[in-house]
This record gives sequence, C-alpha cells and structure tokens, in this order.
Amino acid sequence: MATPFAIDFLDHVALRVKDLQVSARWYEKVMGLTPYHVPEWGEYPIFLLAGKTGVALFPASSEDSTLPAATKGPGIDHFAFQVSNENFEKSKAWFSEQEIPYQVRDHHHFLSVYLQDPDGHTVELTTLVGKAADFYKN
Repeated sequence: MATPFAIDFLDHVALRVKDLQVSARWYEKVMGLTPYHVPEWGEYPIFLLAGKTGVALFPASSEDSTLPAATKGPGIDHFAFQVSNENFEKSKAWFSEQEIPYQVRDHHHFLSVYLQDPDGHTVELTTLVGKAADFYKN
C-alpha cells in the first residue's frame, strides 16, 4: 500500500546497553563507527555513525518508570527512518487520517514522530531541522 510520504533511509537503531562507554568503544573499534556528540542532548544518547546512519546508545535501566517494560533491559529501544521536512508533515497528516496515535518530540536538531507497530515496537520518523552539512560535520 502506498503512503503519501516517502522514507529516505534508516537513520538509526536505538539500543539499551548495560555500559554506555563499553558499548561505545566496541562500536567505534569493532564496527568503525564515528562517535557523534550533540551537547543539547546531554550525556546520552551516544550516537555512533557511518555517514548519516548508525546506532544511538541509551542506558538499560529497569528503574526508569517512563520506559515501556519491553525496553527496560538491554535490547532494541526503537528504530528510526529519516524523512524530508515535507514528508514529515505528510506523515503526521497520514497518521491522523488513519487514526494512528503518535507523539511528536523536538530533539533540537531533529523533529521526530513516534508510533507503535502492531507488536508494540517503537518506530520513529525523524527529520533534520536545518541543513545536513551543518549537522553532519564529522
């Protein structure tokens, strides 16, 4: 089924890990990903990128009551597709039209829509606010 919006590429997979620094070093050393820190985001997530795609590392925490039970321990938290600004707006209109619940979050350099698939996996559509060359400086 065609949708009125297009996905550009898989932006990132967010992982809940036991030790942020150990995992970050592993993805850098073993997979060759480049660490990318955004000061506005605080201590985490730790992003490690290959070009414009990569992993986002978050601490695994069974104590965080705001997390869904399925994402409290180590494992996949969510995955994100990148879309253009125009397709970001089209996706929100489409989800509303289809009566699919979603949340919008402002991540300083990105705007994101979060929704759940039928099995409860969190899916993110994200769009860069500003120019890619200004954000992806590494």
